[in-house]
Amino acid sequence: MSSTDPAEHGYSAERARLLADPDTTGPRRRAALARLTDDWLAALHRAAGGPTRTALVAVGGYGRAELSPRSDLDVLLLHEGPLAADLAERIWYPVWDSGVALDHAVRTPGEAREVAAEDLKAQLGLLDARHLAGDPQLTADLRSAVLADWRAAAPRRLPELRELGRSRAERHGELAFLLEPDLKEARGGLRDLVALDAVAATWLADAPRDGLDAAARTLADVRDALHLATGRATERLSLQDQDQVAERLGVLDADTLLRQVYRAARTVAYASDVTWRSVDRVLAARRPAPRRTARFGFPFNGARRAPLGPAAPERRPLAEGVVEQDGEAVLAQAARPATDPVLPLRAAAAAAQAGLAVGYATVRRLAAETGPLPVPWPDEAREQLVTLLGAGEACLPVWEALEAEGLISRMLPDWERVRCRPQRNAVHRWTVDRHLIETAVRAAAMTRRTARPDLLLVAALLHDLGKGWPGDHSEAGEVIVRDVAVRMGFDKHDTDTLALLVRHHLTLVDTATRRDPDDPATADLIAKTVGTQTHLELLHALTEADATATGPAAWSSWRASLVAGLVERTAARLAGDARPPAADPAVTADQERLAVEAARTGAPALALSAHAEPAADGGEPMGVELTLAIPDRPGLLGTVAGVLAVHRLTVRKAGLRELDPIGAGPVLLLSWTVAAEYGDLPEAARLRADLRRALDGSLDVARKLAERDAAAPRRRGISTPPPVVAVAPHAASRSATVLEVRAHDAPGLLHRIGRALDGAGVRVRTAHVSTLGAEAVDAFYLTSADGRPLEPEHAERVAGAVREALEAR
Repeated sequence: MSSTDPAEHGYSAERARLLADPDTTGPRRRAALARLTDDWLAALHRAAGGPTRTALVAVGGYGRAELSPRSDLDVLLLHEGPLAADLAERIWYPVWDSGVALDHAVRTPGEAREVAAEDLKAQLGLLDARHLAGDPQLTADLRSAVLADWRAAAPRRLPELRELGRSRAERHGELAFLLEPDLKEARGGLRDLVALDAVAATWLADAPRDGLDAAARTLADVRDALHLATGRATERLSLQDQDQVAERLGVLDADTLLRQVYRAARTVAYASDVTWRSVDRVLAARRPAPRRTARFGFPFNGARRAPLGPAAPERRPLAEGVVEQDGEAVLAQAARPATDPVLPLRAAAAAAQAGLAVGYATVRRLAAETGPLPVPWPDEAREQLVTLLGAGEACLPVWEALEAEGLISRMLPDWERVRCRPQRNAVHRWTVDRHLIETAVRAAAMTRRTARPDLLLVAALLHDLGKGWPGDHSEAGEVIVRDVAVRMGFDKHDTDTLALLVRHHLTLVDTATRRDPDDPATADLIAKTVGTQTHLELLHALTEADATATGPAAWSSWRASLVAGLVERTAARLAGDARPPAADPAVTADQERLAVEAARTGAPALALSAHAEPAADGGEPMGVELTLAIPDRPGLLGTVAGVLAVHRLTVRKAGLRELDPIGAGPVLLLSWTVAAEYGDLPEAARLRADLRRALDGSLDVARKLAERDAAAPRRRGISTPPPVVAVAPHAASRSATVLEVRAHDAPGLLHRIGRALDGAGVRVRTAHVSTLGAEAVDAFYLTSADGRPLEPEHAERVAGAVREALEAR
């Protein structure tokens, strides 16, 4: 057939009319274009003649009837028996002459299956086979056979399909964050939608469908508009084309267009993550279990006992109301989301700290049943947010799951303004919201650099919220963060600190690169801005986290050295402004009563009571107050901390001081704020009995903890920065040596520190222990046996012993 054939001209003219019709767009136009092409190709097949046992089959995107204006036609000429040499050409030539791109093949059913068995992409195309012309039974038989082959080979083919997607993502990036995204090949794009359909065709797993069809339509509509705007079969949404594409779609502007694309891509990417985790579980369950053997290595006789059915999945506690099951964090059976507004953050924090994803059904249930957080937030909610952010890289998939179900915007309404907001700056590699969480991830690796890791992580998360508002984003952000911090329950001092960090998060790098670093006035300016050494440490860490999360061009060794030099000079200016340590609160009547009882009886006196300070929301406080008075003796701190760890009590805050209430010798008064890891608190009588047993040696606390650790299943967990153990400058205290410890909190942490100090032969005169999120920030005031501060060399040996004890875990 030549290029002057009227059928060809009829198709080309009708196709042009259809693409120019403003009333036929989106799925209607794609379906109409597929029908028009179907009729044309069917007519070409009939005109070509040939054997009865042939069929023209649409595959791939054309098989799904998803024809964009510049889509290729993927067509298979199927036949049985001999085929005329020129039959295929009589069909293909008119298509080529029309200018429509054609991807074609001529095969028997057996050949098609053989190619599919070797070529995953060919097999994926055949999964969408659709009959066009000829013998319909031939098409139906091939489709049935290909689907049967696909399902039979699923355990082998699905990992291959997953790896194909990973390779694409490495080459093309993530659609949800690229300024010039590839709508088809990038992660979260149209190829991933095809992969999800292929997984569903195995019958082993299916993607969560909520919002997926809408996301697929958005991406396909944008691709259609891109084809029409450029006149080319391109999948890359270039900056120069975005305004035209937005106009064709009736979208306000290019930024609005990108936000729609990003939201759709995130829906697809999240559905992919959920689906592949489901595939992993199914395939793992299908693998044969190791064959059990008898005591001396001979196999059991399989006929002797019939299996009792599948074992119930093992559920291991992670936190109150949260357990691990099948490699995911899910809700415990006793969890009640409707009455526990902190549960979403608790589940997210527990999952991230364990290096797990939150189960899809769990996130859906949390979104559906959990009410809003009280304002101000309960203390636990704030702590759990910090714990989540402090997990670093493991925070990302958990955060994405919460965001996909709307839980982030529910907790932080200001988040919606920056969600999916593009940054049209070559330096930035992320959208605003993803940049914020990436900054928090990097800040998590810097928590040892400051005494307030909680403020660092929250500032990292909030520092660019002002980009959702007009004007200077640092100034707008300061106003926003003050409101957010109050809603989160931070006190005035911490709110002021967060506001300062957000307002000045660019000040260090701007000053270091634009002012004379050797001019004393430069360091004086920064010192006046930050006010305190703590603020300077926080701002330095935030500056580096922000820059490294922006992109490679935003941070370099040169910039890092300039900022570090400015910080060092500013710290010297602030050295004389160091705050004295906070004085211990006055001893209460109840504490003095316990101290007197302990001094008279020579045994521990203990009281468990509600936290002295009510929760900010008027509800349940975070933890309870444990007050313990014990006559002083060597090894006391490590022993008491170990007993608490045996009872699975987490120390949120602790203080230790010496008293001599009746002149009979020193009594140590320990005031602890403790919370159960999960479950209920132990009874005071049981705790007192175990303390007595530990003190008289009948309870080996270290052995008990070691046995429990050995019996517990090993979770992958997260990687954390190494602990920092340092001797504070002499000015920190004139009567004692101050040892500062910053480490990732873990069961038994204080027990290990206490044992190391006991083994070093030093006395702990006073201690201040804080747990901020998942980070422990502790200070121990140490003296030698004669009550004097430690000599410098001795102090360094003690610090080394504590460091070694923490790193040995």
